[in-house]
Amino acid sequence: MIESTDGDLTRDAFLGGHVQAWQPRVGYRAATDPVFLAASVPARSGQTVLELGCGAGVASLCLSARVPGLILTGIELQADYAALARRNALENAAPLTVAEADLRTLPSDLRSQSFDHVMANPPYYAAHGPAAQDIGRDLALREDTPLTDWLDVGLRRARDGGFLTVIHLTDRLPDILAALEGRASVIVLPLAARSKRPARRVIVQARKGGRSPFVLLPPLVIHEGDSHPGDGEYFTAPVRAIMRDLGALDLAAMARA
Repeated sequence: MIESTDGDLTRDAFLGGHVQAWQPRVGYRAATDPVFLAASVPARSGQTVLELGCGAGVASLCLSARVPGLILTGIELQADYAALARRNALENAAPLTVAEADLRTLPSDLRSQSFDHVMANPPYYAAHGPAAQDIGRDLALREDTPLTDWLDVGLRRARDGGFLTVIHLTDRLPDILAALEGRASVIVLPLAARSKRPARRVIVQARKGGRSPFVLLPPLVIHEGDSHPGDGEYFTAPVRAIMRDLGALDLAAMARA
């Protein structure tokens, strides 16, 4: 929901208004993916979290709203988005520090740190695809840095026994699993728009150094019914709890069920 405007920006509400974030009116705009990502990170108060490619900071802000007392760090390549993330963190009173950097050449202080959790929503589309008209949107959505680098940096920055959580397209799941092979135990949650449709996105959670068997969970269905009868959201009850009521996606508990 758009709350107000500031020139070329809009201030949008997430988590039923618990988070308010400035975003470009034209360019990359966060929607549901950062919310799902934040909901699936099993962080506890006092832990450290690193977000790779944080954009305007929506995922980190959503995680902070759900789990108070975290120590959050964001890495963002684009200066305009890094500045927005800092502004959003200040206005939401979120403990988020944002560094403007390429994830492949992190500042030395970050290269020496290990985090309890690392999360990322890497660009979805191949580098050779058609470019978006807006440069910021193009950099956010097209894969310039290889997906394997995102995963490698994420695992390296996670402490032993820590978690890397990623949301991506289902057709990249084989690449993700290949990059994590032998380095982590993995749980995958498919996200399906409707009950009779294939899952187009997946949440992948890797525990660094884990040896548990691979788990593929049943899909989380996002919308009720076969189509939208009107302009409403029509979220299923579990998704409504995430989107409006600070609900969590506990992948480990789902795997034990």
